[in-house]
Amino acid sequence: MEFFEVKFKASMISNVPLINRISHYIVRRKGKQMRPMFVFLVAKMVSNGNFKEKTYRGASIIELIHTATLVHDDVVDDSNRRRGFFSLNALWKNKIAVLVGDYLLSKGLLLSIDNDDFDVLKHISIAVREMSEGELLQIEKARQLDITEDVYFDIIRKKTATLIAACTAIGATSVDADKNEVEKMREFGELIGISFQIKDDLFDYTDAKIGKPTGIDIKEQKMTLPLIYTLNNCSKKEKKWLINSVKNYNNDKKRVKEIIAFVNENGGIEYTVKKMKEYQKRALKILDNYPESVYKKSLITMVNYVIEREK
Repeated sequence: MEFFEVKFKASMISNVPLINRISHYIVRRKGKQMRPMFVFLVAKMVSNGNFKEKTYRGASIIELIHTATLVHDDVVDDSNRRRGFFSLNALWKNKIAVLVGDYLLSKGLLLSIDNDDFDVLKHISIAVREMSEGELLQIEKARQLDITEDVYFDIIRKKTATLIAACTAIGATSVDADKNEVEKMREFGELIGISFQIKDDLFDYTDAKIGKPTGIDIKEQKMTLPLIYTLNNCSKKEKKWLINSVKNYNNDKKRVKEIIAFVNENGGIEYTVKKMKEYQKRALKILDNYPESVYKKSLITMVNYVIEREK
């Protein structure tokens, strides 16, 4: 990871001083860097500890694309904070933030093209397309409040799981794994990504200190699994009250608390936790086919961390 950081910083360099100042700020406020870790660990597990320069490029591309999407998300959400720091749009305004996001996206794509990593480019391009589709599908459905469980899983597979699937697929691709193994690792990442987003959605209905206000998804009229399950398993009268509350009283703190309490009392949390664990078990089952190694052990730890984390 230390060596990767050097390469990641180098991948953002520009001859425009403003971009370099902003890149330096981005590197300073880095998060957990789970995504590049998935690239490295999968690469080492499937190749018995071998490594290639392509693996570093793959991890850098993932982090560039991920950072670009976060910068754009902050603009879209009009968010002033990210990971305890001011967001780029808070410091440099929306126009510069959007352009920096575009710059990072282009640097990621060029890193693949310049090195003829077209297999890596395909994985990342699919992820970018699906992330956009997932976000737009969620916005469309939030307006209608008619989301089904199937649509919910389609949204989170696209908006969150697809990038983690790209990480694990790129990890395998970077060490010349065959197509079947790459696909197996892509599925592994997708299952982790779905678990990760379900856990994120659960935070909205719990008191964990995560830096994200409880009830924020309700305020934004995001239909997540705890709410979808509850809507599908309550009386017509209760359903009418719930939909009316989310639609018309989503900014009323008292009503939001009542919605959260209702979802908790009617099995929404219990069901959601059960579904999250199902995806976790399916991800771990894929790892059963690999011999024991420090890389496999670390991947198991990361899969468990995804659903046990408190922020």
